[in-house]
Parts: sequence; C-alpha cells; structure tokens
Amino acid sequence: LAAIINKLTAKMNLKTAIASLLVGTAAWSSGVEGFNVPSGSAVGSVRTVETNSVGAGGSNSYSNLLAQIDDANPYAQNLKSKLSMVAGGAQAEEYYEGVRIGPPPDLPSLLLHNRIVYIGMPLVPAVTELVIAELLYLNYESTSDPITMYINSSGTTTATGQSVGFETEAFAIADVMKYVRPPVHTVALGQAFGAAAMLLAQGKRGRRSALPNATILLNQPKSMARGQASDIAIKAREVQANRRTMCELLATASQKPVNVVEKDCQRVKYLQPHEAVEYGLIDRVLENEKSLPVKPSFISQLNQ
Repeated sequence: LAAIINKLTAKMNLKTAIASLLVGTAAWSSGVEGFNVPSGSAVGSVRTVETNSVGAGGSNSYSNLLAQIDDANPYAQNLKSKLSMVAGGAQAEEYYEGVRIGPPPDLPSLLLHNRIVYIGMPLVPAVTELVIAELLYLNYESTSDPITMYINSSGTTTATGQSVGFETEAFAIADVMKYVRPPVHTVALGQAFGAAAMLLAQGKRGRRSALPNATILLNQPKSMARGQASDIAIKAREVQANRRTMCELLATASQKPVNVVEKDCQRVKYLQPHEAVEYGLIDRVLENEKSLPVKPSFISQLNQ
C-alpha cells in the first residue's frame, strides 16, 4: 500500500489507485513519507478506484480520488490532506470532450513565446524588471534567434513631461540588449520619447525600424532633486553624468559626434520616421510592400 500511495503522489498510471487501507505496519509507517501510523491502529477504508491515468480529469482525477476517502477515521483524513496538497500543487490539466478547460494564456506569455518584447509604458522599475527578465530568458532559450522589441513609451517621463523614473532604468535595458547574444530588432510605434528613443537606437544596425505614424523625440534628462542646496548640487552632477551617457549612446548609434547630439538634446527635438532615418536613429520605415510582414489584399487592387 505504501508503494501505491507513493505512485499516486507521483501521478503514475495505476490499475487500482487505492484498494483499502490496512492495519498499520512497519512497512506502512516507514514506506510513506509523512504518514506516521502507530502499529496496530485501524486506518480505515477507501472504496476501490479503477483508473488508468491519475490527474487526467473525469472519474480518475485527484478530486474524485479525494471524494472517495472515508472522513470518519483520522488517519484517512491525514491521507486526504496529503493528497490534497499534491492535487493543489501539481494538478494536471482538465479536459472535456478533448478540449482543455481553463483560463486562456496571458498575452505577454504568447508574445514571449514568439520572442517578442513589448514596452508600452514609461520606464519605471517594474517595467525595467520585466523587460530585463524577458531578455535574459530569451537569451537562455536561444542564443541565435533574434528578439523583436516593440517600443511605445514616453521614456522616463509621462506624456505630459512629468518625471516618473530615472535614466538608469533605460541604461540597464540598453546594457542587457548588448549583453545578450541574440540580435535585438527594435520597432517604434506610437511614440519613442527620450530614453525610449535611445533604446530604439540600440537595436541591431539594419534592423531598427519605425511604423509610418510613430513619433521620436530627443530631449535631456530632468532633475527631480529636492531638499538642501548641497543635495540639489549633488543630484545636478548626477543628472549631467546621465545626460552625457545618454548622448554618448545616441551618438554611437547614429554615428554622429557627441557634441552634435548634445546640442540637439538641449531642447526637445521631434523626429518623424523618415527624419529619424536621416538622423541615424533607425534604418527603415515599415510602410512599403516589401517591409510588410503580410501583404494586404487592397494594395494589389490599388496597383491595378
């Protein structure tokens, strides 16, 4: 019986899951981990269960096995609690007429399965943590298949210009993009402002793209310093260092002198996709037939 219970908790195929619980023996008390039954105690009984695969749903699921355990005996209740732990922690998928029953998979998981990373929020710590984790996981999964990063973010500020994060969040993502072995292809859609524009430019050269109506913005970091004058001065020096790092990354990506990029970042500089191509931040605009992943039928009709 000890071997049967061990096989049951391991979810192996059984002919008879539980036939009966016999009088406790040394083999029982030592064979099943977590069940200490005094010698000579009446353990109770469990009705016979015929099953082929435990945990596959229907009459042979864990829930049905638990329902057939006699609750009158305390040792049977102990057994039921142990099986409930197994059922709750590693229950198999339920099926009805061949169709899986359960919640649909979440959208980020589906994107991750197709090696897609989507940044659709300002670069706050929670977003940075998720993006870095996805990049590291995709690097572990395959070191050669490319990663596609879609960017629709206002950077470290909100759409109204209020600071919500630090440039170090963007620097962390940029460093991991260069650290992982798979090439990272970047695509801008909607907006790529400030630090998000820098991430857009950090993609693999030749694979940095934007959709036709995307907007790219260059600006300089903002200081959120408060407090005493000495503290503000220290924070100002840090902001200057972050500004220098940001401009150096943009200059390297666009193959422009650093002083030119610093001058452009002194005030906000809006770039349309074609202007971003001329500036060197991206390589192409996804608008013609060859760049489209799927050719819509109406384009061929327009060409007639």
